[in-house]
Amino acid sequence: MSFLRLGLCVAGVYAMFLLWAIAQERLSVPFQSIDGTSAHKFKSPLFMGTCQSALSALSALLYMLFRRKAGQTLSQMLGMAGTSKPAPAPPQANGNGKTNGVANGNGKAYTNGHAHQDKPSVRYDTTSLLLRYLQCSVFITSAAPFGFAALSYITYPAMVLGKSCKLVPVMLMNVLLYRRKFAPHKYLVVAMVTAGITMFMGFGEEKPGKGKGGHGAKNGDGGGELSMSTQLVGIGYLLVNLAIDGATNSTQDEIFARYKVTGQQMMFWINLFCTVLTSVISVLPLPYIPVLHPSSTGTELSGALEFIRTHPDVKIPLLQFSLTGALGQLFIFETLQHFGSLTLVTITLTRKLFTMLLSVIVYNHTLTTGQWGGAAVVFAGISVEAWVKRKDVHAKRVIQEKEKAKIKAL
Repeated sequence: MSFLRLGLCVAGVYAMFLLWAIAQERLSVPFQSIDGTSAHKFKSPLFMGTCQSALSALSALLYMLFRRKAGQTLSQMLGMAGTSKPAPAPPQANGNGKTNGVANGNGKAYTNGHAHQDKPSVRYDTTSLLLRYLQCSVFITSAAPFGFAALSYITYPAMVLGKSCKLVPVMLMNVLLYRRKFAPHKYLVVAMVTAGITMFMGFGEEKPGKGKGGHGAKNGDGGGELSMSTQLVGIGYLLVNLAIDGATNSTQDEIFARYKVTGQQMMFWINLFCTVLTSVISVLPLPYIPVLHPSSTGTELSGALEFIRTHPDVKIPLLQFSLTGALGQLFIFETLQHFGSLTLVTITLTRKLFTMLLSVIVYNHTLTTGQWGGAAVVFAGISVEAWVKRKDVHAKRVIQEKEKAKIKAL
């Protein structure tokens, strides 16, 4: 049964997020206006986030209702019953700032997919749990616009490659700010990833802003010749996105470690808060704010609805982006709950490789030999990290099994 569940999770993550990536890239390039005389980019990242988070919260709620046990109250179903582990042991770090301890709703905690029985639970304040969910929602709402803005300065394959390298900014900040030391292989991984990204950006000839069907730059919407300094702006936006993503992941790990919640409960509350946050911000008459509020007139909601009216071609990719993102999150949290973050990292890593390849095929990106070499160096470096982590986890399990055998012998 576990192999079948893992297979379904892998297939679901791959299918949903490969389609999601295609839609995301399409939303980053100009759309023809209804009269066919001009093309403009969709500049409403918060509206995109609202659509996706609303569908994600709805899909999580429907999933919980479908899996609801007989006699379970609404508060129990939503994870508001108020029980937690009394004094959870610090989860084992997996090398990139994430932890590998994940709790599910049946009293078992999973460490990289290996279950062990929890101690008796105690009451906790549900307000503290909701504040943790709100914290994640603020991080997610802040991170998304930076990732979307980066696509105006770098190509989508370059962005996917950069998103695969969360370990680099995490390690650099730890070394520079806290003088922390890491295992020798981690410095090798960082060196390989940095070299690979440098090769990918340095050997690139294609410029961002080019979409399928040859949508070029019209009315100042990008696609022209960009200098290396301009591309560095895109890399800067991407680094901000990665840093906030790292804060989100660590907070989610903290929630799983301290509270007795399921992945779908976390998914529901985080996306519900995200929907409320982005909806409120979208109706506020904010001034022009780079990245976060790129519209200079009216509210983001009115601007988004007007764009949809005058550029009807945006409807299908917007729906595809929202729906596949919502369904994909179900598989993400299911994997996280039952198999641990190590398995999830492995799945998402390989998925990003296929995402980059699919983007090249679908949108006719042209990669030079040097760029292919850079991508190979990056994924080789990350594979070294994944292999060492897998080896360490296997060694720990062997030790645990030996200790159990000794205890039984006594």
